[in-house]
Amino acid sequence: MKTQFHALGSFVLAVALVSGPRDDWPMWRGPEGTGVARGQAPETWGVDQNLVWELEVPGRGCSTPIVLDGRIYLTTAVPVGSEVENEGESEFHGGGGTQQVHSFELHCIELASGKTLWKRVATKAVPHEGFHKNYGSHASASAVTDGAHVFVNFGSRGVFAYDLAGELAWKKDLQKLTMRRQFGEGVAPVVHGDALIVNNDHEGDSFLVVLDKATGAERWRVARDEPSTWATPLVTVVGATTQVVTSGTNKVRAYDLADGKLLWECGGLGLNAIPNPLRFGDTILAMTGYRDPRVMAIALGKSGDLTGTDAVLWENTKGTSYTPSPVLYDGIFYCLTDRGFLSAFDAASGEALYLEERLPRGLQYKASPLALDGKLYLQSEEGDVVVVGLGPKLEVQATIPSLNADEMFLASPVFVDGRLLLRSVGHLYCIGSPEAN
Repeated sequence: MKTQFHALGSFVLAVALVSGPRDDWPMWRGPEGTGVARGQAPETWGVDQNLVWELEVPGRGCSTPIVLDGRIYLTTAVPVGSEVENEGESEFHGGGGTQQVHSFELHCIELASGKTLWKRVATKAVPHEGFHKNYGSHASASAVTDGAHVFVNFGSRGVFAYDLAGELAWKKDLQKLTMRRQFGEGVAPVVHGDALIVNNDHEGDSFLVVLDKATGAERWRVARDEPSTWATPLVTVVGATTQVVTSGTNKVRAYDLADGKLLWECGGLGLNAIPNPLRFGDTILAMTGYRDPRVMAIALGKSGDLTGTDAVLWENTKGTSYTPSPVLYDGIFYCLTDRGFLSAFDAASGEALYLEERLPRGLQYKASPLALDGKLYLQSEEGDVVVVGLGPKLEVQATIPSLNADEMFLASPVFVDGRLLLRSVGHLYCIGSPEAN
């Protein structure tokens, strides 16, 4: 790959690797789990420039699309009425809430044309609670693919597995979730080998569960002493052990993928864990950005409770991300705040290369940054995209106006096969140079 990664050490990231060129985006945060893509996007775009197609997506969704072999997979939740239609098809409905029935759907879209190839209704149900009044949806978790199946986590509605033709392979009801202040559900599942990992932290009995990806059978489940979190786990190999690393308000924890044994834990993060943890060399980088914000670098290879020990190599309480997940590129750890401040840390030492530098005023962010062709693409809630140069100094290169100022952009940008995908809550936009394949 053209992308550079320094001092990565010998490890395997939680990626849904597929055969062939690595131009797919098979999971939340891309093929390496770091928000980094390869290729070159247009320098600018608009409704009359470099817009290949746009597609209205029914309902409301803010899950980031995934892409495999020229096909886009995304989820949405569509209000369909006040009573459940074809009730026998749904095993998982809840009651109460708004009493508005939603159709929970997976759509398959052709990357080249924007044509919807198929859509599948996973279930129809009345959500038992809502989501954040300004942000989120009932379809906020990205799907994941292993190259043969697409796995979707609709949380309280269940987990579903489809083959690439859209045929349902299995479904699994895990548990109804009660999220903090009804902020909504939205943790992406992770595929590793023959396992599907789902983290369900909420205001009830939180747990981490591993399913057999072929059948949906539960392999193991461990209880977690955690309130609501939204951070996607990281799967990584340390020595002879494959570890599932989870961020949490109380502790960052690592479990043995084989049997769920707790391997190590480390306290210190704050409330509302949302950014996903990353691995840099033999270090885990974990972060929260709400109350008691903190980023910590935790050394791998140790066991037990590491809180307050020398296993915490460095930490910082400024410049941390609340909602957006970080980007790790060429040894630099980039963090974007919801209010539009960008920081860059040396991933090895924790030194702030620049700290809380203000991006163009008036822009707010929920989407996670995309690193591409020496640049960071930062998509605001309004849909404006700020382009910043990668490196130890902040250089704002451009601000590209929104394609749709009437809708919020909460999903993260995706780049694959020369196409940049931007999703608002109701539309999907494909941007590319005319010569792109």
